[in-house]
Amino acid sequence: MHRLRVVVALSPLVLTSACGGDPGAPGPVDEEACPADAEPTRTVSCVLDFTPGDGAGFGMDAYPDIVYGPPHGGASSSGSLDVLSLGKGGEIALGFGGNTIVNGPGPDFIVFENPFIIGGDPEKVFKELGEVSVSADGETWTTFSCQADAYPYEGCAGWRPVLGTPDSGDGIYNPEVAGGDVFDLEALGIDEVRFVRIKDISNFGAADTAGFDLDAVAIVHPSR
Repeated sequence: MHRLRVVVALSPLVLTSACGGDPGAPGPVDEEACPADAEPTRTVSCVLDFTPGDGAGFGMDAYPDIVYGPPHGGASSSGSLDVLSLGKGGEIALGFGGNTIVNGPGPDFIVFENPFIIGGDPEKVFKELGEVSVSADGETWTTFSCQADAYPYEGCAGWRPVLGTPDSGDGIYNPEVAGGDVFDLEALGIDEVRFVRIKDISNFGAADTAGFDLDAVAIVHPSR
């Protein structure tokens, strides 16, 4: 089984669990969490590291499976409850089995949260923004510039409504069909990455739903 670490923000205790969610013995996080020879996927299928922030907890009963697979959106006026709350300042690093994201034409991957439009005005969005970084090795990270001060929140995750659902088929890899927040490796001058990291920068909410609420991540341009 692949190993991952959950660091509880309010405690020095370090917990580990298998990717299927079963408890495991304490130990360090390493490449075994997301081995390069694993079956390639186009949605999240392993967690490299998860450090919850204050007020996290929602979705932990189904973790890590709750962040695997397709998004569970479907509407611009309501947000999904099939999410993992990262907590204030919490962050999570994700992998796609043995797959990588490559720089292709247009957006290369999509991050899905659970924002929704208020009163039918697309510029009025209930949002909990996240900062997105990418890495080829899980050690060195490059971060997208996030315009968090005012709409439109370009370069941030967590502000475009999610339209894709498990019934959308390959539509979840098409931003025009799936919704969500798109990211292009071209903006960073990077050709290929293995991991995506999301960090809450909203510092919003109360236990146990504080911070960025992660639904899913999908690869638009995979290597495999």
